[in-house]
Amino acid sequence: MKIERQRNAARNVVFGVIQKVYNMIMPFVMRTAMIYLLGVEYLGLNSLFTSILQVLNLAELGVGSAMVFSMYKPIAEDDDKTICALMKLYRFYYRIIGGVVLIAGLVLLPFIPKLISGDVPSNINVYVLFLLNLLATVFTYWLFAYRNSILNAYQRNDVISKITMVTTTIQYGIQLFVLYVFHNYYYYVIAILGTQILNNILTAVISKKMYPNYDPKGDLPREEIKSINQRVKDVFTSKVGGTILNSADTIVISAVLGLRALAVYQNYYYIMSAVMAIFSIFFSSLTAGVGNSLITESKEKNYNDYKKVTLMTFIGMAICMSEMLCLYQPFMKIWVGKKLMLESPFVVLFCIYFFFVEYVMLASAYKDAAGIWHADRFRPLISGLANLGMNLIMVHFWGLYGIIISTILSSGLISSPWITHNLFTLIFKGKIKDYLTRLAYECLMVIVTMLACFIISRFIPSENILMLILKAFIVFVVACIVVIIMTFKLPEFQSLKAMAKGMFANKR
Repeated sequence: MKIERQRNAARNVVFGVIQKVYNMIMPFVMRTAMIYLLGVEYLGLNSLFTSILQVLNLAELGVGSAMVFSMYKPIAEDDDKTICALMKLYRFYYRIIGGVVLIAGLVLLPFIPKLISGDVPSNINVYVLFLLNLLATVFTYWLFAYRNSILNAYQRNDVISKITMVTTTIQYGIQLFVLYVFHNYYYYVIAILGTQILNNILTAVISKKMYPNYDPKGDLPREEIKSINQRVKDVFTSKVGGTILNSADTIVISAVLGLRALAVYQNYYYIMSAVMAIFSIFFSSLTAGVGNSLITESKEKNYNDYKKVTLMTFIGMAICMSEMLCLYQPFMKIWVGKKLMLESPFVVLFCIYFFFVEYVMLASAYKDAAGIWHADRFRPLISGLANLGMNLIMVHFWGLYGIIISTILSSGLISSPWITHNLFTLIFKGKIKDYLTRLAYECLMVIVTMLACFIISRFIPSENILMLILKAFIVFVVACIVVIIMTFKLPEFQSLKAMAKGMFANKR
């Protein structure tokens, strides 16, 4: 069957962006409501459960990605029999995974209080709350999860985005209502469980209606199952490392420093992750085009394109990091008040953290496009384990400073140089000295931009939202001016300028 790739890609991008924006705004509203209607400790408890369940979800092992990848060929060949057999295998795997997650959660249940330092909010049973969160996760696997694979394989992620936005809107509406009227955290968590079930059922119904000829039945050849299992293994170590890196900070903070410290830290992290989400749209949109270019174009052409993409990323980072440096504290003061703010040095550390995460995401976009998962499989794992080890040691000496510094060190000293080495060993094969020289200059550009914006922003008050918006606009203008001054002579900048002119001329 022929898939309308351009149309589907356009729909996916549009609804993907809408969903990203929606997923930045609504959780912000919910965090605010929880802080002011329940208390900051509940926010910390919510973050802890989320991180624990992320660890338990390691059981998924990347099965979803492997199964969707396996469907591309039979869809192109209209091989309905193989697609149905894949769905049956997918259903079997996800039933097993749901069972493993449930059993692992029940084993972990007696130890949940040990992961919380200090007092838990009164009238709260952490065992019941964890079980409710656990069931919401298990149902994502047990209730028609295999139906998602058809929509993904046919590039109809826009349908999934629409369904998710509908169900999460219902969820947020119920949660805001119960928080405001009942001030009850149990009802808040039950709403998550109920809407997760609704999401799975709606997805299954719509998927069945769009593709009625696909049902889980039949069997695959042993060799095909073996091939799928190998793909799963290649993704596994990367998934383990990424999960450890993302979840270790939260769990260690809760276990050592308590729920209040976790909530305050997560408020800062939430703002940074919202900016990261914008970059992720850019990186995900690159992958397919880069994959095609790596096959059809010369090594020199691909290397030059990578330098352009790097410059674009660093320009974006310079602007965003300047905004973060200048606006983090005044925004937090308006949003949550002085009592729930971190010290100013944390802002600098979050900016550095953001820098290394985005650099790794940039390199990972090319890694994924080139399909070098096997060669890169140990990097995320080693980086994640190093972060966990440093977390456990440094948190006892420097508290929250130790948490964020350990993450920066693992990303900056392990993950970033390792993935750069992999790219220039396996894809570009050489040129690394030239690239590192250019990288050093672009890092300098980021630092100079941030310093210029910080110095100027100190003269601009930001006591209310309107002044904060004005300050953000001035920082943006100053950052753009500094970036242009420092990069306009670079050949990559001239290429990007010519590309932009060409796009504008075509639209006219």
